[in-house]
Amino acid sequence: MSLLKFLAINALELSAPATPHLLQHQQAHKQAKPQGWMQLSGHPESIVPTSTGIVRKRISGLEDSEVHAYRLICKEPQTAQIVPAYFGIQEMQSQHFIELQDLLAGFRDPCVMDIKMGSRTFLESEVSNATLRPDLYQKMIAVDAGAPTPAEHEARAITKLRYMTFRESLSSSHSKGFRIEALRLRGRPPVKDLKTCRSSEQIAQTIEQFLAARRSVQKELLKRLKHMRLVIEQSTFFASHEIIGSSIFIVYDDDRVGVWLIDFAKCRELPPHVRVDHRSAWAPGNREEGLLRGMDELIRSFEEVYARCGSHRSCLKI
Repeated sequence: MSLLKFLAINALELSAPATPHLLQHQQAHKQAKPQGWMQLSGHPESIVPTSTGIVRKRISGLEDSEVHAYRLICKEPQTAQIVPAYFGIQEMQSQHFIELQDLLAGFRDPCVMDIKMGSRTFLESEVSNATLRPDLYQKMIAVDAGAPTPAEHEARAITKLRYMTFRESLSSSHSKGFRIEALRLRGRPPVKDLKTCRSSEQIAQTIEQFLAARRSVQKELLKRLKHMRLVIEQSTFFASHEIIGSSIFIVYDDDRVGVWLIDFAKCRELPPHVRVDHRSAWAPGNREEGLLRGMDELIRSFEEVYARCGSHRSCLKI
C-alpha cells in the first residue's frame, strides 16, 4: 500500500466563514502528485509535493515571514526539533517555495490530528479597520441571528474585529486557546469541521476517540507536548515573536509517534519595546495571542483522557 500523504500547513482565510477545506483530496494539479496525496487545508495551488520526503510551499518572496521564522528557528537547536525540518528555498518557474519535511513520510495508515493554537488566530493589522461592514453582519446572523447587539442590528453592519472575535467564540479558541480543526482515524475518511467542538467534555471525547485507548501513545504524546511547551518557554525566538495561526500536528501509527508545531505564515517579530508571555489575555496593542495558554489547556485535556483510560471507565475504541 502506498504511503498516505498529508500536509500540515494551515492558512486561515480571514475574509470567509470559518470552514476551511480540510483534508481535501487533490484530484488535479499541473504537476503530478504522489499517489494518495492529501492536503490538510490551505490553498491547493500553493503546495507542491515531491516523492522525496519534502513538500514545497509557495511563498511571497525571499523576505516572506515564514522564511524569516524558519531561519531564526534553525539557529536554536532545541526549537528546531519541534518544527518540521527546513531545507531552504527553491525557485521554480519564477515562483519561490520553501522546502519542508513531509511529516507523514514513513507512517503507514496513520491517525492524524490538526489543532489550531491560540486564543486569537488573526493579526491585529487584519482587524484595525473600524469600517462597519454589512457583509460581515450578514455572515454573523447567518450563523446566529441573536449574536448582534441591538445597536448592531440597527446599523445592520459590524466591524471586522467584531466578526473575528465572534467567530473565535464559536470554537474553543477563545475559551481554551486551541481548537481541534480535523482528525483522521486509520482506515476511515477524515472528520472535518470540528470547530464547534468546544466544551471540555466534547474535547475530551474527541481526543479519547483519536487515541483509541492506546496507553503507550497517550504517554508519549503527553511527554512530547510538555517538552514542546518547555522549549517554547525557553526559546529566544518565541520570546520575540507573535505566533498567529500556527497548529500542532499529531500523527501516530503502530510504530511511531510524531508531534510538531507548524505554519509560521502569520508569525511577526515584536517591536523592541513589546514583550509577551503567550498566556495573557489579548487587548489591542499588546500582541498577546495565547499560544502557551493553549498549550496548557491542551496538555490538561490530554492528561484528563490519560486519567480516564487509567480508571475503571472503559475508553472509546476505534
